[in-house]
Amino acid sequence: MSESITKLSPRQRMINLMYIVLTAMLALNVSSDVLDGFTQVEDGLARTNTNVGLRNDAIYSQLESFATQNPEKGSSWLDKASEVRIKSAELFTFIDSLKVAIVKEADGEDGTPDAINRKDDVEAAAVVMLAPGDNPGKKLHNAIDSYREFVVAMVPDSTKRASISEALSTQPFKRPGTVTAQRWEEAKFENQPVVAAVTLLTKLQNDVRYAEGEALSALLAAVDAGDVRVNELNAFVIPQSRMVMRGGKYSANIVLAAVDTTARPGIYIAGKKLANDKGVYELVPSTTGSFDYSGYLEVTHGDGSVTKHPFESSYTVIEPTATVSATMMNLLYAGIDNPISISVPGVPMSDVTATMTNGSLARRGDQWVAHPAKVGENAVVTVTAKMDGVPRTVATTTFKVRKLPDPTAFITFQGQNGTLERHKGGRPLSRNQILSSPGIQAAIDDDILDIDFQVLGFETVFFDQMGNAIPELSDGAAFSNRQKDRIKRMGRGKRFYISRIRAKGPDGVERLLNPVEIIVQ
Repeated sequence: MSESITKLSPRQRMINLMYIVLTAMLALNVSSDVLDGFTQVEDGLARTNTNVGLRNDAIYSQLESFATQNPEKGSSWLDKASEVRIKSAELFTFIDSLKVAIVKEADGEDGTPDAINRKDDVEAAAVVMLAPGDNPGKKLHNAIDSYREFVVAMVPDSTKRASISEALSTQPFKRPGTVTAQRWEEAKFENQPVVAAVTLLTKLQNDVRYAEGEALSALLAAVDAGDVRVNELNAFVIPQSRMVMRGGKYSANIVLAAVDTTARPGIYIAGKKLANDKGVYELVPSTTGSFDYSGYLEVTHGDGSVTKHPFESSYTVIEPTATVSATMMNLLYAGIDNPISISVPGVPMSDVTATMTNGSLARRGDQWVAHPAKVGENAVVTVTAKMDGVPRTVATTTFKVRKLPDPTAFITFQGQNGTLERHKGGRPLSRNQILSSPGIQAAIDDDILDIDFQVLGFETVFFDQMGNAIPELSDGAAFSNRQKDRIKRMGRGKRFYISRIRAKGPDGVERLLNPVEIIVQ
């Protein structure tokens, strides 16, 4: 290239140099929304890894069960499955160690992949994975190649083999903006933000779990499990319940193990064939006691021969009894209404009454509401039913009475879809969402209890440039004007704490709640 004949002044050269630096900085700047997106993908992949791992555990357990039933046939398949599990775990653990190393390179020795601080660091991944000499990236490359060849050899299906090979491919490829293809490890980890590198490694772990599952499934499919399951045909009676109330219905399924659904066996009880071909035996007992019954299944084989497989079972008929169970939990909370269910099978609700110690018990429609009085003193519910015109005590149930647990404080704000959401700290919240909130609220919403509490007051703690704590008192449950002014002046990423939160529940007990950390988005 010919040299320019135009001579630039020192000032113009400096301006050009600053422009080049600025352009480079803009190119390296990664949007926080993109980084947060990687975090969400990472969380989703981690959950998927857990679920796929459980599925693989179940497949391996089936192979173990088969090997236990038939060691001669099953041991060799179990040995191969164990080898798959060991090699998969080794590679999975190695990838985990690389994620930790990358995060520690970015955040220091206390860094952890579960809470990455410098998500946008584009040097840490390359420093760890492409380090000269040790070169963990090359080691990972070789480990994936070795594992891929091992697993593919276990899978006979060509389509699945191709899928595994593609998922675990380490072929060089061109990244957008590059002229030539790069080595796999360079293309994956050079100039990658930390959060992207960690997500990529988690995705690789997902591929390992997938490959492991396909190999284990192939080994399970190769096992001739039918020999074990049908080498001895047995008839089974599967009752819905062996205990039957007088006047209720007894129901049981009578089945043959490994039966062919296209040729169902005939079922005979006391010499009579069942009217249905699904093996459902039903009767309505009229007296109490224990009863036995027996019969046989008649199976026609392909050569025309017929075999009979006997079975026997029993059931028990008992007098009606009552069941008392808490709708929300197996205990009662003092100071609030606790809905409970009380019923006596075979007896109309109008003929059922109940009383309770240590509080009150009232009927509301088909439900009952218990309102215990004292904490620590048991509440005893006694159920009486009118049978044949005579009141009888049919059940006495004891419940423990406890104090309501402490609620959780939160800020209510309007979400993107217009619904109200509860912010309990942790993730950032915009300044407008904080200021538009009516203040601090508290409730128990743990999927068992749903109880609102009244917030009496709270204190916010802000920090100045020197790190000094500046407490501000609220206006009851609402933010005071001084608190709102300080929130308005807070910059993005700054945080303050809501502490000394006083709240009172329906039981009248005043509580001091845990503090809440608020991060301004």
